[in-house]
Amino acid sequence: MCKNINTSLKTSTCDCRPRWRTKRAAPAHRTSSISGMEEEGARPLFSFGVIADIQYADIDDGYNFVCTRRRYYRHSLKLLRRASDSWKSESPRPSFVLQLGDIIDGFNKKHDASRKALDAVLRELNNDGAAAVHHVWGNHEFYNFSREELSASALNSKGVCGAEEGAAGDSYWYDFSPRSERYGQALRLLLEHNDNEELNNPPGLEQRFVKFNGGFSQDQLQWLDRLLTISDEKHEKVTIVSHLPVHPSSSDPICLAWNYDEVLSVLHSHKCVVCFMAGHDHDGGYHKDFYGIHYLTFEGVIETPPEQDAFGTVYVYEDKMILKGHGRVASRILQYL
Repeated sequence: MCKNINTSLKTSTCDCRPRWRTKRAAPAHRTSSISGMEEEGARPLFSFGVIADIQYADIDDGYNFVCTRRRYYRHSLKLLRRASDSWKSESPRPSFVLQLGDIIDGFNKKHDASRKALDAVLRELNNDGAAAVHHVWGNHEFYNFSREELSASALNSKGVCGAEEGAAGDSYWYDFSPRSERYGQALRLLLEHNDNEELNNPPGLEQRFVKFNGGFSQDQLQWLDRLLTISDEKHEKVTIVSHLPVHPSSSDPICLAWNYDEVLSVLHSHKCVVCFMAGHDHDGGYHKDFYGIHYLTFEGVIETPPEQDAFGTVYVYEDKMILKGHGRVASRILQYL
C-alpha cells in the first residue's frame, strides 16, 4: 500500500511512502555480503525498482545551476531504457518501481515541450505495463506543470495498487496550495533564513533554505505520525519515500528539507521505520543512524555519464532489504534492528 507525504515551496512535492506488511519471525542468518545472500538461496518477499532525477529534455547537454556539473539531458532517456530493460529481465520481476521525482527537466517549459517530454519518459517506464510505477513529485515537476495539471496527469499515483482518495489513512496524501496561505507561510519561512535577492543562492551556514527545496507542514507531520503509530501497533516495516533527503549525513546540506530535524523527531519516535529513500541530491548518499534507520539518497540519472547507469532493485526480506545497485548506485544490505 502506498502512503505519501508532501514537501515544497512552490506547491509541495508529493512523496510516496510504500508500506508493506510482514509477519514477525525469528531472525534469519545474517550475511555480510550480497553475494553471500545469493548463495543462501533465500527468496525475497518481493522486490521493487528505484530510479531518481531523470530530468529528461530533448536538448543538448548542459550544466547545473552553478555551472559545475555536466547534465546529460537527452541521454537520460537511454539510461532509463537500460534500467527498464534490466528490471524486465529479472525473475521474478520487481513488483513496482519508485520514481523519486524530477522526471523531466524544467527547461522543457521554456521550449513548450513539457507534455511531449513527459510522454516520452512515461513510455519508457511503462513500455510493457508489467510493474506499477509510483511517482514522487519534485521541484522540476512544478517547474513544468501546475498543481491541477499534475493531479490530472499520469504522475498522480492515487489509484495505483488500489489506492483510494480521502482521509489521512489513505495511500496518497496531497497538500499542494500554490499562492495560498500555506504558500505564504513557506515563503516567509524561506525569507527568514535567506536574504539573497536570488532565493536559489544558499544563505551561508543554513544552505538548505533555498527556493528549490521545501519543508514538511505540521499537518503532514501529524498525518505521518498517526500512520506510523498504526504501523507500530501492527508490527509493520515502513519505508518512507520523499524527493527531499532528511538526514544531514545522507546528503549535501544544500539539498536537505528545511525542517528535516522535525521529520527525524517523528521517525525516531516509532519503531516501525526501517528506511527513508530520497533523490534530489544527484551525488547520492547513505547513512544509518543510531535508531537503525537507513537513509538512502539515490544518485541522479541526469548527471550520470552515458557509459554508466544509475538505478537499483530492492529485494525485501523478513529481516532486511537488499539493494542491488547498478552503475553509480552502490549495492547495500539494509539490515533491520
